[in-house]
Amino acid sequence: MDVTTPASDPWLIVGLGNPGPEYAANRHNVGFMVADLLAQRIGGRFKRAGKAQAQVVEGRIGPPGPANRRVVLAKPMSFMNLSGGPVNALKDFYKVPVANIVAIHDELDIDYGILRLKLGGGDNGHNGLKSMTKAFGAEYHRVRFGIGRPPGRMQVADFVLKDFSSSERKELDYFVDRAADAVESLVTEGLERAQSTYNS
Repeated sequence: MDVTTPASDPWLIVGLGNPGPEYAANRHNVGFMVADLLAQRIGGRFKRAGKAQAQVVEGRIGPPGPANRRVVLAKPMSFMNLSGGPVNALKDFYKVPVANIVAIHDELDIDYGILRLKLGGGDNGHNGLKSMTKAFGAEYHRVRFGIGRPPGRMQVADFVLKDFSSSERKELDYFVDRAADAVESLVTEGLERAQSTYNS
């Protein structure tokens, strides 16, 4: 299902993760990785966002013309399980409809590197999504980046807060690039078109 909002409405694209260098390469921080790449693509650098506990980049995505969209890229600096507060503050400040919010996050129930785009739904135990849904409801878009399940008896919390393995890192740049493409497609072409291309 596509939710159509006026083309003049901005989009808020949120990469989920934890702040600090010790978390930077964790599986849980893949949302930050995709947001960083999107910022590079639009030629912006993340800066502290006023009173909101987040870093933002403002810019535009898409070709010149009707598909060109104003976007705010954001990385909450609150730690994952408190993401809802900063995202809600940015939503209100930039006057973004909930349907124009995109959360980019790691997903345990999808194999590594596989993408799934969707609108609304549950949080599947993901604390960043849980916090966002509590703050403003569930009807926002998600770009779910598969990280697979932990091996053996490893706890989920330990798994997501570990860096990608050496074998995973060989393909990580490609998968992050593809996720950034998926976000751009979602914003400029709509959910159904983006799903048909990237939900493979």
